[in-house]
Amino acid sequence: MSSSPSATRIAQAVSALGTGPLTETALREHLFPLFSQVLARDSREIYLANHSLGRPLDALAGDVAEGLQAWYAELDNAWMPWWDEMQQWRAATAAVLNVARADAIVPKSSAGQGLRAVLNSYVDVPRVLTSSGEFDSIDHILKQYAAKGRADVEWVPARADGLFHAEDLIARLAGVDLVVVSQVFFATGQVLEGLPGLIAAAHALGVRVLVDVYHSYGVLPVDLSALGADYAIGGSYKYLRGGPGVCWLYVSPQVLDSGLTTLDTGWFAKLDPFSYQRPMPPAFAPGGDAWLESTFNPLGFYQARSGLALLGAIGVARLRDYSLRQKQLLAEALAERGIASFGASAHYGAFLSIPHAEPMQLAERLRALGVNGDARSAGLRLCPDLLSSEAQLVEAAERLASLLA
Repeated sequence: MSSSPSATRIAQAVSALGTGPLTETALREHLFPLFSQVLARDSREIYLANHSLGRPLDALAGDVAEGLQAWYAELDNAWMPWWDEMQQWRAATAAVLNVARADAIVPKSSAGQGLRAVLNSYVDVPRVLTSSGEFDSIDHILKQYAAKGRADVEWVPARADGLFHAEDLIARLAGVDLVVVSQVFFATGQVLEGLPGLIAAAHALGVRVLVDVYHSYGVLPVDLSALGADYAIGGSYKYLRGGPGVCWLYVSPQVLDSGLTTLDTGWFAKLDPFSYQRPMPPAFAPGGDAWLESTFNPLGFYQARSGLALLGAIGVARLRDYSLRQKQLLAEALAERGIASFGASAHYGAFLSIPHAEPMQLAERLRALGVNGDARSAGLRLCPDLLSSEAQLVEAAERLASLLA
């Protein structure tokens, strides 16, 4: 990643944490100073919506200012540092995901844009298998493609236990072209057990698999090379602390080497785009660059720099260990006050859910008491992160208990 002063400061702070398990005392001393702007809000509310919008580092503002300054100073020559920043972002993202080829990471403005690019790579109408638990945008896109006759889609429901099972998807693979499924489901945080087996079963039938890792990226150690997925989508909005608009589509080296392209294209996908040649049929750039589109927003890569640097420096495994301890602490604090929750175990992502008949209303009432969470159909969602103190988690449980008494 970038050797900017902000990245250097992040690396120094993480080094000061040592190599052992993360502790609140060490985090408060060495890491909290990197978040002074958002931590100033702690006097007003307890922020437990880290699964929705991650809290940015102070360095983000300076990083974006660097990208802007290139524009002021260089005008059209700013494209040179902007392009370099994009390539550094691709390489750093690939490293986190254990992807050997940086060009396999294709910048997108949203995960949905990545899904559309994959759907639009099929010549014939693709037969798609998915779950009924996919994120709203992914579900909405698939329904629109189905409504317009652009995809033949089958949705697999959860079982009576409320969980999705890889075996139910495997049983329906015959005749399918593409599977679209989450590694961690957004509404409940359930980790899809058996995902490697699903991918292996799909490949045995010649079926490709797209995995939505938005709620596992930065939460679980995601190894896309070992997983063997053909495609994956994710982004910086949540656990990467990079804000909206900085997402990606992973296209496996095997798919890239096949020469497959998509209708979702633009001049940056051309072979030597600045030569302004216009052959017919179009000539594409090699590898993942053939999946690029039209002019991108370069400032997004600066925006995502600090969060990605922090994740790379600490390591996802250490973050996961600390998250599991925080979730357990919160679950115990809730249980002591008679509040049932689920999601504390390693079978779930980074947040807890509290079942409730009217979770949206409950979330609004809790926010009025100074605890910021959110809600989905499964219930109220609360997500601690590195900046959440033990005292805050206990206090959040106490305030929720006052609403449910």
